Amino acid sequence: MEAGPLQALPAVLALEFSPDEQPRQLTLGRDEAAELAELVAEDLHALVPQVAQARLALAGSLFDAVELLRPGFPVWATLDELARRVPRGQLENVVAFGNHDGHMPAQPLEPDPHYAGGPMRFLPLSLLAPAELAGELSDRLEVELVGRGEAGARTADWLMRRFGVRLEHARFLSRNDLLALTCVQYEHVNLAPLWQLLEAALLTPYREETTLSARGLSLRYADGKVWAQSPAQWLAHQSGDVAERRHAFAGAMFELRQYGALLHAHGIPLQLDSTPDSVAEPGNGALIDIIDSPDAAYGVPSLFAHEAPGLGVVAITVAQRGPGGRARTLAHAYPLQPAALGPLLAILADHFGSTSDLHALGHIQLDENGQLSAPSLALH
Repeated sequence: MEAGPLQALPAVLALEFSPDEQPRQLTLGRDEAAELAELVAEDLHALVPQVAQARLALAGSLFDAVELLRPGFPVWATLDELARRVPRGQLENVVAFGNHDGHMPAQPLEPDPHYAGGPMRFLPLSLLAPAELAGELSDRLEVELVGRGEAGARTADWLMRRFGVRLEHARFLSRNDLLALTCVQYEHVNLAPLWQLLEAALLTPYREETTLSARGLSLRYADGKVWAQSPAQWLAHQSGDVAERRHAFAGAMFELRQYGALLHAHGIPLQLDSTPDSVAEPGNGALIDIIDSPDAAYGVPSLFAHEAPGLGVVAITVAQRGPGGRARTLAHAYPLQPAALGPLLAILADHFGSTSDLHALGHIQLDENGQLSAPSLALH
């Protein structure tokens, strides 16, 4: 056994596939993972000889970056925990974990097929080093992997044969390198504010972080969640005529859907700042903004669907009919993905005592002040 505690130095083997290529499997068997780990150990030792003094752990799983970059880094945490259980000296200080009967030894090491379509996949690695070596080894790896981190020819050939793909590149990256790569990718598609929130959740989860989306929607990271400004509240501060405001709201909802999908992929819940605890949690697929409680003097609440071209239902307004057919707004809700619409309607109907029938408006309904609303006249 080790004389003292080991410090984990997380890394990945990054695989960039040739165009239109996808691996025929997402995990390796135990023997295959062990073969790959030996090749990886040779490559890393050639780059940084001090690697021989650390324990190399490898998971034979191909992940998307969103699966690796989640709060607490659960894939690496699981890999490290499993590696520490193996007595030192066994397997020549190289340990690999592959599937047995189609299953990895722990759930966090199972890749999600939902994220399998991207052009890059990542095999997680970890070097468990004695405390007196960890700092120096980490510094050397950060320098050498950036400059000379291409996998060896034997390793690349093995990967192409086992996974049945052609590779553009196969190279080693530290976890910091992967964070930097993901940051650049999000900035490139105008999602720098999203990365600001993700970075806080990953690296400083104890601190709050606030930002504005590209369209000016206020976002805040705190307590393990991202809290978004109500889209209806955001709309109330916009200017322009009805057509401009409808277009702006549709754009803001498209952006919020992007944020919701990516935050969900990274394992971070998204919630509205204004949602009270008394409302059933709809999950990352939808958001609910409660404005008022039903009034017995008004009619039974109804659900109205605001729609935008190419986006479908972007918002649902819950409203009661009052004197003269005037609408009294009780809530706005926002489905962020198509599958969320049905469960969202059920939650709204249960909370407000309405039917789950949805009245399609065919457009985004605004009142005389340019704010999200229900139509004043009863629908037939």
